[in-house]
Amino acid sequence: MKLTKHSHACLELEKDGRRLIIDPGFYTEPMGGLRTVVAIVITHQHDDHCFAEQVQSILANNPDAQIFGTEEVRAKLSDHQVTAVHHGDWHEVGGFQLEFFGDLHQEIHRSVPLVQNTGVMIDDRLYYPGDSYTQPDRAVDWLACPTSAPWLKIGDVMDFLAAIKPRNSFATHNALLSEHGHALNNGRVKLVTEAAGGEFTYLQVGDSIEL
Repeated sequence: MKLTKHSHACLELEKDGRRLIIDPGFYTEPMGGLRTVVAIVITHQHDDHCFAEQVQSILANNPDAQIFGTEEVRAKLSDHQVTAVHHGDWHEVGGFQLEFFGDLHQEIHRSVPLVQNTGVMIDDRLYYPGDSYTQPDRAVDWLACPTSAPWLKIGDVMDFLAAIKPRNSFATHNALLSEHGHALNNGRVKLVTEAAGGEFTYLQVGDSIEL
């Protein structure tokens, strides 16, 4: 299974000629040129993860692609067929196995209402928590680790990594960082990952890796 990192929080997975897209948001470059997309997973309703124009552009060339997201995502994308997912749900689509974890976005501030959020495990290989520190109930081979957000403190990210102990990690949710910010936060992720015997890989936008 090949993973390609797109801008900010968007990931593309390809297996046997079919593609799965996670969180195509408004910080992500246009995605309309993609084909053979069988599914779109959206972890929550915020525009940097769930941008209606991006979803529509993907569906234009992939009209049979299935969309999975929270109840709030389903309401936001009411013009499309969305399968609402909850903690513990499991789906198989186009050869990809999807398992969903958690139910709430990490708190930004007590004055900001919490929204629904789902983490997703793909093929029991890659785990992406969305905007949360939700931990799956098993060992993680590859962790897509958020490294920059209004809700994020790097010390909390380090605790999250120390608890999960992924065999491999890479940074995502990072469009708001400068070059110096990438170096600083990636260094912390690398430190904790390697302390538990894992390996950190820094993927820039457009980079791909075999999982």
